[in-house]
Amino acid sequence: ADVQNSALPADGSPPMLSWYHDRVPVPPLRPPPEGRREASVVIVGGGFAGLNTALGLAARGVRDIVLLESQSVGFGASGRNGGFVFAGYSLGEKALLERAGPERARALYGRTVDAVNLIRERISALSIDCDAVDAGVVWANWFRDADVLRSRQQLLAERYGADWQWIPADAMHEFVHSERYHDGLYERNALHIDPLAYARGLACAAEAVGVSIHEGSRVRMLERQGPRWILRVGDAEIETSQVVLACGGYLAGLDRRIDRAVLPIATYVMVTEPLGDRLASCLRTRAAIYDTRFAFDYYRPLQDTRLLWGGRISIRDRSPGAVKRLLKRDLERVFPSLKGVRIEQAWSGLMSYARHEMPQVGTHGNGLWYAQAFGGHGLAPTCAAGEALAEAIAGGDSTLDAYAPFGLDPVHRPFGYLAAQGTYWKAELSDWFKSRLEG
Repeated sequence: ADVQNSALPADGSPPMLSWYHDRVPVPPLRPPPEGRREASVVIVGGGFAGLNTALGLAARGVRDIVLLESQSVGFGASGRNGGFVFAGYSLGEKALLERAGPERARALYGRTVDAVNLIRERISALSIDCDAVDAGVVWANWFRDADVLRSRQQLLAERYGADWQWIPADAMHEFVHSERYHDGLYERNALHIDPLAYARGLACAAEAVGVSIHEGSRVRMLERQGPRWILRVGDAEIETSQVVLACGGYLAGLDRRIDRAVLPIATYVMVTEPLGDRLASCLRTRAAIYDTRFAFDYYRPLQDTRLLWGGRISIRDRSPGAVKRLLKRDLERVFPSLKGVRIEQAWSGLMSYARHEMPQVGTHGNGLWYAQAFGGHGLAPTCAAGEALAEAIAGGDSTLDAYAPFGLDPVHRPFGYLAAQGTYWKAELSDWFKSRLEG
């Protein structure tokens, strides 16, 4: 197994989860399956992709759905991320247009807009307590050149029908008190949430409509027997005609072609102590914020005046101490007034990235389906993927055709890790030079 596929940081320190996991008591694990049984669909992976697929299938009348999670619901990226819910993909809108063509690009982007609305609707309809803040997202300009904002704003409006509001520099400084930023764009149809609480809420909702969820249930074997699939979990055996692999960066090792198409890449997040009035001296907005660099910071205010801060990507799953040191330096560079603030918790987690920077959502055509490679932009795209898979499995339609240009391109581990890290460092250096040129 790749070292990046481990739950252990590279220095061998104990595995970490997240502030989300520690803020509420851990619910008892759902027991693993026993004996032999049949199911209509088996989903492997208890993150957003798997949970959304299960709910989508149940909503379309599919019964006898089984979801298997090797750890606990939300263990991976779904329970460790920044909690941003907004439209789009890791691949930018301009590149998406070039690679997919106008019609397909607009359809793919539109699916994530619909997903944002569905997430908002589910939080309300299912009464999921996940600290949802429906206040939009700000894209803050790290550079003085406003062309990047204006061109993206125009592209979104003309090609995708998305209305992002321009924030002039003086207004931006009213919202975010940092000399690092200039103007910005505001995406209103966006929110931020506690992602682990949302994942657990989805799991409870899925169980309420008949989905069987088993935790601590690593699939040790997946094999084809005639027209059916057999999954072995411990001593239990499940037979089905449809299997969905939705394992993200924590590869299941069940299908080589699917596993070899993604890089598990680490990203870092931390949470400060409660800041009280110090938070208001930095932020006068409840919106979530990220900036225009390739190697950007992202952060959001929490309800108890903490600041959740994330950023960086790496092939190394660093220890909490190392993550804390890196991100605290980034925080103080944006908000010098917070120098010396205590960081309450820091963690990392693995995301799955594809070479083409788009989700991989599809099927081998033999009852084996997959959804992965959401690349750190996952709350809306995982919801869109779950709906697409559910529609395809339940209705047999061609809803997955939109994802066809973004297939299972091999990433050639371990060399792919070096290429990914080199690309990131190159972009980070480009950002640094641009900042220096602007003075």
